[in-house]
Amino acid sequence: MRPRRRHPLLVPVLLCALAVLIARPTSATGDSDAPGGLNAEVVRLYDEASLATQQYEAGRRAAEVQRGRAQRLERLLARERQDIAALHGDLGRIARAQYRNGGGLPHTAQMLLADSPEELMRGQRAVWQADLAVNNAVTKSRRAEARLAADEEKAASAWQVLDRRNGELAEIKRGIEKKLEEAQWTLQGQADASVAAGACRGAVRLDQPRTRFAQPWVAPVETYELSSGFGSGGDRWASRHTGQDFAVDIGTPVRSVGAGRVVKVSCGGAFGIEVVVKHAGGYYTQYAHLAAVTVEQGERVAAGQWVGQSGTTGNSTGPHLHFEVRLTPQLGSGVDPREWLATRGVRL
Repeated sequence: MRPRRRHPLLVPVLLCALAVLIARPTSATGDSDAPGGLNAEVVRLYDEASLATQQYEAGRRAAEVQRGRAQRLERLLARERQDIAALHGDLGRIARAQYRNGGGLPHTAQMLLADSPEELMRGQRAVWQADLAVNNAVTKSRRAEARLAADEEKAASAWQVLDRRNGELAEIKRGIEKKLEEAQWTLQGQADASVAAGACRGAVRLDQPRTRFAQPWVAPVETYELSSGFGSGGDRWASRHTGQDFAVDIGTPVRSVGAGRVVKVSCGGAFGIEVVVKHAGGYYTQYAHLAAVTVEQGERVAAGQWVGQSGTTGNSTGPHLHFEVRLTPQLGSGVDPREWLATRGVRL
């Protein structure tokens, strides 16, 4: 019986999975003295946490894929073991047949017992063929056993490396998230202090993203979950909810949904720290419960430009962005933000 060829996916796929995990996120080191101070640090840590999460999830998905392949590998190794057992059986049968056919007799005895030269030659050919079969079977058996041992060793080594790398990624991710959480709440503490004092800290100048949006309107935050919607009721509001809430972490960059001019920056009242932008056509957008602002009153902004960082100042039960679209700068003239953005090509 010929041994089954080693499957090409036995070990290389395990090693290739490690390529997904090569890029290591840098460990975060805070620098509150850098441009933008704590605000910039939160943005940087936010980006690093996002990258670390993506790499960890990629590693986890790779591990799941390799787990399925490892199961197939075990089935292939089991077949190799069966092939080796079959080869051992062949060896036994060949040895027994060789003994019965005179393979164990000395050459001189075979010459004396042969009735003719032809019979002697036939016997010698049979012995030679039997010896060749035994040698081939022994060689195949040893090769199969060596392959099996090598495959098992490489598979075990690859899994150890993969598991170790996943553990390292998880540890890096936890470290960055811990530093991010500490920086976020320090930022929120500063924001709460300014709101309590009734004195805004002023614009914090952050490095704006290089993205230039082709469309004139965008969502106020890049990644989010929608929470309370326009017109919803509840004990938290005196009447109906006047805007659309976006559940985001403290320090998340908040961007102007379109080009316009900043007409209001304030840090007191139910909305906490807020920014109001006037757009063409007479509409106004409000960004409230912020932890910081990155623009000054009277400043012109482009679509997608950061106007602040999200927080939980004012009458807020947790970190989120409160976003409104109004007909005037004042509360009470709001329209449904989702419908308003949808007519401008932005679907939340």
